[in-house]
Amino acid sequence: MITDTPVLVTRDGDIARVTLNRPDKHNALNVEVMTSLLRTARTLRRDRDLRAVIVHGAGPSFCSGLDFPQVTRRPGWALRAFVTRAARGTNVFQEVCWAWRRLPVPVIAAIHGSCFGGGLQLALAADFRLATPDSRLSILEAKWGLIPDMSGSVALRELLPIDQAKLLAMTGRTLSGDDALALHLVTAVVDDPIAAADQLAAELATRSPDAVAATKELLQSNQVADEAEAFRTERRLQAKVLLGPNQRIALKANAKKQPPRFGRRLFGMW
Repeated sequence: MITDTPVLVTRDGDIARVTLNRPDKHNALNVEVMTSLLRTARTLRRDRDLRAVIVHGAGPSFCSGLDFPQVTRRPGWALRAFVTRAARGTNVFQEVCWAWRRLPVPVIAAIHGSCFGGGLQLALAADFRLATPDSRLSILEAKWGLIPDMSGSVALRELLPIDQAKLLAMTGRTLSGDDALALHLVTAVVDDPIAAADQLAAELATRSPDAVAATKELLQSNQVADEAEAFRTERRLQAKVLLGPNQRIALKANAKKQPPRFGRRLFGMW
């Protein structure tokens, strides 16, 4: 793409497409890309008309991971970025990925080419991952004597048995898209992840935005909750959904066997 903008955002109605835009560097995460990803996620989170987000990479790869040479040339920024922000419980490196979990809409990662290190952790923070069969995924931090520290450990515990997570994080083994699917590290393997992401986003947009947002919050919150807490979360979120107009719109549309025309998401519910 002919632009110096590190992250591009385009809209197709109520669907946003977020494009990592350093194709000549396989979209490695430098300071500008990470800063732009954070800013973009915060902006999209406030958009009550938004229904889904697709994240992908321009050029030959989704994202090759952290741009170590560029980031280490700015030690002051890196040191500040490593400090945890108490209000959100993450540092900047973690929030670059986890900010997408905080969006009250589904986030779909469309993966092709290399998806390494921080790039894989960004993809893991999405709600769904669609990858080409020949894409390459790796927790590449192991190669550099490091651990996955951009929120990947939390995402991995949701998706993999602990022995498989340890194996990938300790060895840095590279998986194809097909290998990743066999481990449930990706949601689906497709020849055209962008087209498949568009189709999934359009399907999700046919559902109540309040129910979709509440479902995302419900399943994420209850991932590690005990039964009593999980049931409280169910009751709390269902009560909020029931009080909103979009649930009544869904009821009426189904009764009339017509496509629903939902209103804006109830911003700030979750």
